[in-house]
Amino acid sequence: MTTANKTPPGADPKQLERTGTVREIGSQAVWSLSSCKPGFGVDQLRDDNLETYWQSDGSQPHLVNIQFRRKTTVKTLCIYADYKSDESYTPSKISVRVGNNFHNLQEIRDGTFPCGLL
Repeated sequence: MTTANKTPPGADPKQLERTGTVREIGSQAVWSLSSCKPGFGVDQLRDDNLETYWQSDGSQPHLVNIQFRRKTTVKTLCIYADYKSDESYTPSKISVRVGNNFHNLQEIRDGTFPCGLL
């Protein structure tokens, strides 16, 4: 999602999109995963259904790669993780990295869960 103003913590991204405060741009990107179990891939990660999810199926680290076809400014990244529903599949740390290609990524943000949100 992108936004011209700072998005308040805990704000509902769908509500912000409806009011024109943010614009969802994930559909402009190519998404890939380091691994996934059948039926728990990119489509479930992006389907806006809180009952479906991505489930990795390989060794760590588990990665979600989002590649835009052209240089794109992203001001807000929204991630939904439900620690209370299933702590064993909720990430304990998330790292956000940016770059011009996979080989020059620089970490710009990180956070630990369940209490330290990005």
